[in-house]
Amino acid sequence: MNELLRRFLLQAGLREDDVAARLGVDPKTVRRWLNGRVPYPHNRAAIADLLGAEEADLWPGASGTLTAKIRPDELSTVYPHRTGVPREVWARFFGSARREIGILNYSALFLAGDKGILRLLAEKGRAGVIIRVALEDPESSDADRRGEEEMGDATPAKIREALTLFRSAAEPENVEIRLHQAVLYNSIYRADDQLIINQHAYGVPAAQAPVFRLRDTGDGEMAALYRDSFEYVWANALPLA
Repeated sequence: MNELLRRFLLQAGLREDDVAARLGVDPKTVRRWLNGRVPYPHNRAAIADLLGAEEADLWPGASGTLTAKIRPDELSTVYPHRTGVPREVWARFFGSARREIGILNYSALFLAGDKGILRLLAEKGRAGVIIRVALEDPESSDADRRGEEEMGDATPAKIREALTLFRSAAEPENVEIRLHQAVLYNSIYRADDQLIINQHAYGVPAAQAPVFRLRDTGDGEMAALYRDSFEYVWANALPLA
């Protein structure tokens, strides 16, 4: 019996069916977890994020890289692919920002197409949060090739669609959109001291590539590396006309 998991679910106001629906599993599977069965690593990560808890606290005896002693303090959660990141995680991630939000991608259409996320970004901008969105220039000579060979949602047409949608959230003066021509090895999302990194793999859509979440602890190297990468691309991107 995992009493700690039950307690977290109770505090979050979630039932077995709620967790099953958000993680895309059978309610009986959730019941087994509550009765003591240890979930697979990707489900442990998703549950911990959903409950705002540490995986190692919910399953202290679980093995795997997420609970290994060698895990960097900056690394909090790993997902096998972006589609495995619950929408609520994205909403809480951006919703937690008090100073800045950053989005660096080829199109980020999965976010631009979410009206709730766009409203959240607009609200944050009006509240004084600095929001920076950097997408690939759809006129870039690489855009067509990249859409076909690497990123399924990064064709020029889809980039333009994302730009149109992001513009609707860019009315507040604190929201800025720029166009880059960089070759991205990952997509970077920032919310103050937190980062979500979506890895890119040649021939694999970004939605199917791994994602990990970092927290800038001030004394680590991983978060600083991706933060610097974001700033480099931003500095060389051009403001959207």
